[in-house]
Amino acid sequence: MNKSIKIYLAGHRGMVGKSIAKSLQDKGYNNVVGKSSKELDLTNQNDVESFFDLEKPECVILAAARVGGIGANISNPVDFLMDNLLIQSNVIKSAYNHKVRKLVFLGSSCIYPTNSPQPLKEEYLLSGYLEKTNEAYALAKIAGLKACEYYNSQYNVNFISMMPCNLYGKYDNFDLQFSHVVPALLRKIHEAKINNSPIVEVWGSGNQLRELMYVDDMAEATVFLMENYNEKEFINVGTGQEFTIKELVYIIKDIVGYKGEFHFDSSKPEGMQRKVLDVTKINNMGWKHKYDLRQGIEETYKWFLASK
Repeated sequence: MNKSIKIYLAGHRGMVGKSIAKSLQDKGYNNVVGKSSKELDLTNQNDVESFFDLEKPECVILAAARVGGIGANISNPVDFLMDNLLIQSNVIKSAYNHKVRKLVFLGSSCIYPTNSPQPLKEEYLLSGYLEKTNEAYALAKIAGLKACEYYNSQYNVNFISMMPCNLYGKYDNFDLQFSHVVPALLRKIHEAKINNSPIVEVWGSGNQLRELMYVDDMAEATVFLMENYNEKEFINVGTGQEFTIKELVYIIKDIVGYKGEFHFDSSKPEGMQRKVLDVTKINNMGWKHKYDLRQGIEETYKWFLASK
């Protein structure tokens, strides 16, 4: 791909978007455009069309989304469904209308049914019921990846979709009410250390299994697929490795230097019991993650401390 190609990076101010922007820059792409939500309302089709009229991007990376952890998803299902449907539909439609050469849509591993066999293969999509705690977000992401697939089939465009596992890293949201598991636990455990709290409460039994990927690996995969993947079927992106929440908690405890104990509250929602992606397809293409879990959390904690 020509390094001077004009790329519109939707969601460039978020955790994933910032890392993708850095990865694009490192790879020599020097014509990347981004707009904040105050500058461009992606839920408004007229505004999105006007932006495409003005900027005329040749490639689009759609990393903009309303995201959050279990608590946020349970409390705000309408927002997670409608905002994501609008953002995706508007950007994908405008990309088609303006003859964009390539679009990369970023989804989520929550698209898979809650009782799917593990690890999760791409063909398991729509084979069962979704996990209730994030059903609204999952439905929106399924609609987005299917829209790309249908545009490819009907109009012979090059709109690809990638489904990452749970992500974490620098620029993450550390708000305890709305954040994902890694930033929430990092902040909780850090504050417990500072306040000399003897016990930290953790949602769920701690036995749930999760696949967690550092955001810079996700960014590298995004650019890799932009350059190398041209299939209408979506592709999984992850580490292929899994850890229990208890293992995660004690890794964070060690990194932070917390001396207290943990109370695992099984009465709280904990999502799918196990969720790990089959990443055979992308690994066979030549991409593999670089950061192990401890390295990624160490980098995230350094950023968290520096940003305070």
